[in-house]
Amino acid sequence: MKNLFYLAFFLFSFCSSQESKINGISFVASNSLTSEKEIEPILHSNANWVTLMPFAFMKTINDTTLFYNSNRQWIGERKEGIEHSANQFKKNKISVMLKPQIWIPNGFTGHIKMNSEQEWISLEKNYEKFILLYAQIAEEQQIELLCIGTELNTFVINRPEYWHQLIVKIKALYKGKLTYAENWDTFETVSFFKNIDYIGIDAYFPLSKEKTPSISEIEQQWMQHKNKIENLAKELNKKVLFTEFGYQSIDYTTKEPWDFSQKKTLNLKAQSNALQALFNTFWKEDWFAGGFLWKWFDDYENVGGLEDTDYTVQNKPAFQIIQNEYKKMR
Repeated sequence: MKNLFYLAFFLFSFCSSQESKINGISFVASNSLTSEKEIEPILHSNANWVTLMPFAFMKTINDTTLFYNSNRQWIGERKEGIEHSANQFKKNKISVMLKPQIWIPNGFTGHIKMNSEQEWISLEKNYEKFILLYAQIAEEQQIELLCIGTELNTFVINRPEYWHQLIVKIKALYKGKLTYAENWDTFETVSFFKNIDYIGIDAYFPLSKEKTPSISEIEQQWMQHKNKIENLAKELNKKVLFTEFGYQSIDYTTKEPWDFSQKKTLNLKAQSNALQALFNTFWKEDWFAGGFLWKWFDDYENVGGLEDTDYTVQNKPAFQIIQNEYKKMR
């Protein structure tokens, strides 16, 4: 009996000492303030984190001007909307990552590149104002995690000293944890990951080319990428965070998961298999911190569904996978 007591105590202590995973969803801002009605389905999913994503808009990849926090944007992306949402989630014991990011209507942020030193300096000043505004909001609202950029690889590679100095300025203002979200194909090129808390990856890795690959097949395809991810985590002694992950409910969803412009033939099974394989591959690894599912809309009853081909799992079979897996690793 005594031995059983010590065994039970050991198991309880071991489980209690394990850090909870970041079981997150990417919460899409809307034109209304977040209420309990929007939060209830998130609680039902067993998510314990959300991402709030205020956007700054650039006209082209060569522009130096950022347009953000304007009355022309939905309130969910503006300062007052972010503050209100963070407060509402905090009341419901859901942690928050604030992820300010750039949107270019007809371009990819990873290709942002200036044509002169003067233009680079102008962009850097404007980006600093942008990110420090949200760093200040994150500090004031006691937001737990701040993502300092999303898929900005050319900017990051061309201006390394700027990014190192920017991190110093952010840390002087904001005392929470930091990450940066790099694209799946360039995450090994970020020089400043060693200076922040998490290695952030937008995890749209190409996997199986089959129409409806099995879970085991997808798991096998993950190995080539998983080894590189784990090696970087161990080299830098940092945990990896999937700042975005997700699959459309379409044929060939794992072939090029980032491509939302491809022809869309509904395939709910492919989405479910892809998500289950990802959880099986990563969620139990000690070096893996967790991730944020892309994406989640506020009007739960009227989004997603059995005819929807988008990334959301709302009102689809894949929701059950999220619910089950997040419950396991809370």
